[in-house]
Amino acid sequence: MRIAFYAPMKPPDHETPSGDRLIARLLMRALGEAGHQVFLASRFRSWVQEPKALEGLAEEAEAEAARLIAHFEKTEKPDLFLTYHLYHKAPDWIGPRVADALAIPYAVIEASRAQKRATGPWASGFAAADDALCRADAVAALHEADAEGLRPVVGDRLEIIPPFLDTAPFAAVAGDRTPNDPPVIVTAAMMRQGNKADSYRLLAEALSRLKHRPWRHVIAGDGPERDALLPLFDPQRTDYLGRLKPEDMPALYASGDIFAWPAVTEPFGMVFLEAQATGLAVVAGAARGVPDIVADGATGLLVPPGDVAAFAAALDDLLASAEKRQAMGRAAAAHAAEHHDIAQAVPALDTLLSHARRHHAARS
Repeated sequence: MRIAFYAPMKPPDHETPSGDRLIARLLMRALGEAGHQVFLASRFRSWVQEPKALEGLAEEAEAEAARLIAHFEKTEKPDLFLTYHLYHKAPDWIGPRVADALAIPYAVIEASRAQKRATGPWASGFAAADDALCRADAVAALHEADAEGLRPVVGDRLEIIPPFLDTAPFAAVAGDRTPNDPPVIVTAAMMRQGNKADSYRLLAEALSRLKHRPWRHVIAGDGPERDALLPLFDPQRTDYLGRLKPEDMPALYASGDIFAWPAVTEPFGMVFLEAQATGLAVVAGAARGVPDIVADGATGLLVPPGDVAAFAAALDDLLASAEKRQAMGRAAAAHAAEHHDIAQAVPALDTLLSHARRHHAARS
């Protein structure tokens, strides 16, 4: 199929690294490996931080949709329009319009829907996202927490595609790992306002409560909150590496013994997949989709979201036992390879596309 790809939150060629940019790139790659021709349809961003910023965006999006429709009517039109990651802060006004005008299927991957946003300041964004979901011929959630919110409006058009990555670069260094003395805790995350900063603050507090001694902490990441967040961590125990290139991430994980991230209100976190693929035991907050990718007690330890004491206790547990860390690390690498490698995503994406085509044909 010739697939028009669109990411309203952030285009896959955006300069700022993030989990959603990585997933968009992986989706395009997986679709290509499945034999499809995938191209970026638009770089128009509908994502906003504040609800007032939505005002006027719908008209801009309509103009962008009209531009795409005119373009495709003069050239070869796509067989399907695929949108990645839409929700009330990043609605898709473009995909449904283009799909309707060209009479092609429309599919969505990683949608989330919080009913509490149906009223209040985000109501217009929620309604726009719901309009797109109602129009979609197939919708994929990446974890059960999102699927639960989507089922009332999507029904049998909903599927779950587990998050995935190319595990090969991480698995390549997993076998070379030896335990550190003292053990090394690794963290990798952007330093920005919101859930990232909240997670860093919780992590710093949890580290200050650790009973096990000694240990070291390595942080990779950067962002506008760096100067506010770094002083929260003990400079005698912490090595700050700044922002790393994607190709340097496997070596980062391989340098550690435990990956720690509270994941406060985060969807799931690609870093957990990367760390597990490298053979690291994980300590994480059991927020939203994290339990879908970290097997509690097998590949890591999950604690109640926002619970500082529980997070510290879980870290102490793993710091105290190299044998337990290593066993979980081996299980983590196997889990990532078996359930979350890009090879598993190819047939799952093909199934989603087939579902979209069948639904489109049935209602045409």
